[in-house]
Amino acid sequence: MHIRAGSEPDPEPMVDINTTPLVDVLLVLIVMLIITIPIQLNAVSLEMPGRNAPTPPVQPTIVQLEVDAGGHFVWNGEPLADRGALEGKLREAAAEADPPEIHLRPHPRAKYEAVAAALTSAQRLGLGKIGLVGTEQFAQ
Repeated sequence: MHIRAGSEPDPEPMVDINTTPLVDVLLVLIVMLIITIPIQLNAVSLEMPGRNAPTPPVQPTIVQLEVDAGGHFVWNGEPLADRGALEGKLREAAAEADPPEIHLRPHPRAKYEAVAAALTSAQRLGLGKIGLVGTEQFAQ
């Protein structure tokens, strides 16, 4: 224990704030807040067809569009010269009263650019029923 002599000046007051109690209180408040907030469930209600769902009255026409490894397009087994020929076929299909479904089957070695070009052309021309088929080959 240090005893001050009469001639020593008073020690300087401590200017640092002790933040330990403040941090303790804040941690307790955070834990309380986490406990009291109800769990948010993000649910989307969908009406899924059952096993006895009726079949559509009219079977849609299906167009098989393939993209080969070289980036060339094949329309129902008929090779097309270029993207312009593909857009011509897509324009004809979009002009029909009941537009067909497009089943796009890309080759595993096909470039993404060619597949994206086919998708964007079909979407731009108003064909909304487009599906990628044969994707199980990419799951490996």
